[in-house]
Amino acid sequence: MKKYNVVVVGGGTGTHTVLRGLRAYADELNITAVVSMADSGGSTGRLRDEFGVLPVGDVRNALTALASEGDESEVLLRQLFMYRFDRGDGLSGHNFGNLFLTALTDILGSEVAAIEAASCILKASGRVIPVTTDNTELVAEYDTGAVVVGEENIDIALTCAPDARIISLWLTPSATITPEAARAIEVADLLVFGPGDLYTSILANCVVGGFVEAVGKSQATIVYVCNLMSKRGQTAGMHAAEHIAEIAKHIGRAPDIALINSAPFSEDLVAKYEEEGDHPILNNCSGDLCLIESQPLVSFEEVVLHSGDVLKRSLIRHDSAVLASALMTIVRSR
Repeated sequence: MKKYNVVVVGGGTGTHTVLRGLRAYADELNITAVVSMADSGGSTGRLRDEFGVLPVGDVRNALTALASEGDESEVLLRQLFMYRFDRGDGLSGHNFGNLFLTALTDILGSEVAAIEAASCILKASGRVIPVTTDNTELVAEYDTGAVVVGEENIDIALTCAPDARIISLWLTPSATITPEAARAIEVADLLVFGPGDLYTSILANCVVGGFVEAVGKSQATIVYVCNLMSKRGQTAGMHAAEHIAEIAKHIGRAPDIALINSAPFSEDLVAKYEEEGDHPILNNCSGDLCLIESQPLVSFEEVVLHSGDVLKRSLIRHDSAVLASALMTIVRSR
């Protein structure tokens, strides 16, 4: 039976969520994650600064999502890769998987070799490919005139002007897509963008040189999984239609389908987001932007945050299994 080629573009917990769900269909799919190399915060940023390696956090997130859990030792290995230290001088805040990938890079001589080795160790049900191997930083220009360099700085920027909008995004120095990432996109049957931070996780891939050209050569059905909540300083005031428009602007065409959540959220959790200046993303789509599929996609499983984590994490997330089922319906209908 021919397998479908599914490529997920992004980074962070959103990409992890999609891949975790798709892993259940590995017998039908060739799964590839094309992940951002712009991360500069938390454990990843510290290792990038201290060792001069490419960002490993998004790679580790994708690898653990695809990792095998066939027996107790494999479950334990996956837990080990996800373990985050909450104490220890110099260790607190670091993720074991990030340290492991950094050590592998030092041993094997390249990040690509380290990713391949870690994939074998974890018996991953798919490939994880960095969008670029060039050392680069993400740059955002806002409608206030401010220009901010670095993914971490963009994440924390403009807290005093939360309604500011990003009007331009680029990399410095410029970067080129890896041949492996370009090829995966070109032969994809389904190309999935999101969920995840719109600018720093998703579109950070799209501004890599050669990315748009690879999408242009692809015959894939393109799906955008719309975020559930806004992010202050980046997407405040934006809803589904504005998110789709930004995707279209950066990849040169509108997605074929947008998956938008229709389920209500916990009022307590929404209140916590509102305290930070964030809001639910509403389905405000009209006209013929693309095919809109609105369905319940939110997870009601409690998100447990780790005490050693120095980054803010989302409390409202997509349901991996439900999201994967929706994506499988799309790819099977090709």
